[in-house]
Amino acid sequence: MANNKRLYRSREAWIGGVCGGIADYFGWDPTIVRLIYLILTFTTAFAGIPIYVLLWIFVPLEQRRRNY
Repeated sequence: MANNKRLYRSREAWIGGVCGGIADYFGWDPTIVRLIYLILTFTTAFAGIPIYVLLWIFVPLEQRRRNY
């Protein structure tokens, strides 16, 4: 069976929705993903900042769901 999940940036975003999108993809709490991101960014001489910006640019924004 094929996995049809795709990574999207979350519309419920603090900045770009990258951490929220990753949390949605893996089924995790967005706050935990944001904390992990902050810890990794500070412990890797701020390498997380350009990675976040690249993901912000290349990961598409989640589409709005229509309620009919």
